[in-house]
Amino acid sequence: MRLYLATVAPQEIQWAADAGLLDGIVATPAVLASELPQADPREVLTELAERAPLPIFASVPSLDAAEIYRQGKALLKIAEHLIVAIPFVDDALPAMRRLNADGVRCAATFVHSTAQGILAARAGAKHVVVPVDALDAVGYSADEVIRGLRAAFERSNVECDVVVAGPPSATRFAELAVAGADAAVVHPATLRSFLQHPLTDRGIDRFLGDVSRRAKPRRTK
Repeated sequence: MRLYLATVAPQEIQWAADAGLLDGIVATPAVLASELPQADPREVLTELAERAPLPIFASVPSLDAAEIYRQGKALLKIAEHLIVAIPFVDDALPAMRRLNADGVRCAATFVHSTAQGILAARAGAKHVVVPVDALDAVGYSADEVIRGLRAAFERSNVECDVVVAGPPSATRFAELAVAGADAAVVHPATLRSFLQHPLTDRGIDRFLGDVSRRAKPRRTK
């Protein structure tokens, strides 16, 4: 499963890249407001695009179709590997369709059901983003949405990635991967937590103990 890191912090991006855990960057308004509240979003995206030739998800801050189309085209001028993230609402679908026709890759965000994901792909979305944390919080099964979308896309030969956003734990991350998600959006701290396990420290202590008990080789004259 591909990993999209929700951050614009250079050190976090570099850490994930060095570890082989980075397939893309998500620079949503929430991320930008949290990490760089005073920065110009366009300048941040330009710098990211120059540093990382990876998919970068950038949001269009509008629900008006004409404005979404205009800003989506403007984003593509920053770099061709930018993906325009558009909220899945009725008014946005014409813009998504027009951008897709122009060769602009779009991601439909706030997809909460299999039906919504199918319609988003029909409108031209190449990625549908399912907010797992939001669905789990109200008792809906994100796993069923993922399995339904995966089955529908495979049956219809539709090229559209199913992206899960906000898996809160390593267990949920693994469950969603098994359900058929193509990618996950995670924050750096969450990704680091996936590397840990309650038995890790015990295993390390045992390993170090075994190493310390090994006989030291004799020096040859």
